[in-house]
Amino acid sequence: MNRPFTTLFLLESLDGKISTGDVDTLDVDKDFPRIVGVKEGLKQYYELEEKTDLVSFNSGRVQAKVGVNEKNLEEVEKIPVSFVVVDDKPYLNKNGCEYFAKRSKVFYLVTDKKNHPAFTLKEQYDNIEILYCEGGIDFPDVFRRLKEEYGIEKMTIQTGGTLNSILLRNKLIDRVSIVIAPCLIGGKNTSTLIDGESLHSEADLLNIKALKITKCEMLKDNYIHIEGDVENDTVIE
Repeated sequence: MNRPFTTLFLLESLDGKISTGDVDTLDVDKDFPRIVGVKEGLKQYYELEEKTDLVSFNSGRVQAKVGVNEKNLEEVEKIPVSFVVVDDKPYLNKNGCEYFAKRSKVFYLVTDKKNHPAFTLKEQYDNIEILYCEGGIDFPDVFRRLKEEYGIEKMTIQTGGTLNSILLRNKLIDRVSIVIAPCLIGGKNTSTLIDGESLHSEADLLNIKALKITKCEMLKDNYIHIEGDVENDTVIE
């Protein structure tokens, strides 16, 4: 394999929502700890998260949503995890980039924007690596570079539904590890595990990826943990 082996690891509701609403002020990390019947078992998700790969693949949009741009840099503690952050708007400001530089073993920034604030920090931090993609981000090529240029063998994906769909349809997700919270959220515009463009024809059925479920475990407080391998080569009969 000319790219890292990947695992999609996320927390979702029973109806597949990975957010509590369709605005950035609503977020499971912020809102689930307030909901009786959900908050009690939430710590199990974070305990499993601590056992994920030492390289974490994220999106700038999600990270901005959870507040990295407003972090107090004097309180940041270094951890042995490297972060790969895709940021094409950009969503991260200079403070957000500096937060990742201070917190990460290595901060890999993936962008197609020459004016991204991470460029201004390169001389200050020797653990910032920028994967610049001229003309748009080619995710298969980015994953190839992460392995061939930086030696990354395994990586956990923790991105939003739109980016998850891009990765899935490019056959870049090998495994899933999903924690299901005991709640129903609803809302057709609320992000799910896999969003992106809907399928429109029978030919599009090739974009459906079957799963080989390897584990389905009932956790405490009505939480469920499901693991499975992604069958990336879809066969239609």
